[in-house]
Amino acid sequence: MSELSARFQELLSLLSTSPALAIVLTFGAFFAGNRAFRLLKQPVWLPPILISAMLVSGMIAILTMDYAEYREGSQWLTVLLGPATVALGVPLYQQMHHIRALWRPILFTLPVAATMAAVYAVVIAASLGASEEVLASLAPKSVTAPIAIGITEQLGGSVSLMMGGLLITGMLATLFVDLIARWLSITDQRILGFALGLNGHALGTARAFEIGPTAGAFASLGMGLTGIFTALILPLAFRLTGL
Repeated sequence: MSELSARFQELLSLLSTSPALAIVLTFGAFFAGNRAFRLLKQPVWLPPILISAMLVSGMIAILTMDYAEYREGSQWLTVLLGPATVALGVPLYQQMHHIRALWRPILFTLPVAATMAAVYAVVIAASLGASEEVLASLAPKSVTAPIAIGITEQLGGSVSLMMGGLLITGMLATLFVDLIARWLSITDQRILGFALGLNGHALGTARAFEIGPTAGAFASLGMGLTGIFTALILPLAFRLTGL
């Protein structure tokens, strides 16, 4: 038994030196998470990405794999986030006639909402005595991952902590937008999509596409504009406030 365990550890050590193990774990958790989500009848409070994240965490713990090794092995998958975000321009183009008709409310709504998304997180964390690194990590929590990573690195925050905040924000935004929409009887896909993309980044956008193509297009718009606005304003705000 001890010989078998030693060989397993040797195999695991060999695999951890290449990206193969991290890639297999990531894709396996992704497909398993989506499958479990469908079997559970697609609960809004338990998105597939959360299930996948829990599966990856569990497997890393079981295999006693160092997280730094996993992150390094799966690094090239992170690069694909950029092209995936750019690809959301296709539904934007398809729904451009709806977007042109609503450019005024979008123009006035986005700066206020995107600013508040960063401000309330920083204010709450600062009131609880959080360090500057934590504040810099939480500020871009409502921005899509490719842009949020760049903002966090520029501000001197922790990318790992930011990614955790990103996951929690997307999950809660998706849940509460759905609940509030039902409470207020909001059925307009343009409003639902824009709110999901603005507050819930990629997770909210994925939920919006489940609602319909118009909701998905407006979620893509909200996510993209929030990312651009935050990338321009947040570093300047941190510099002016001395954070």
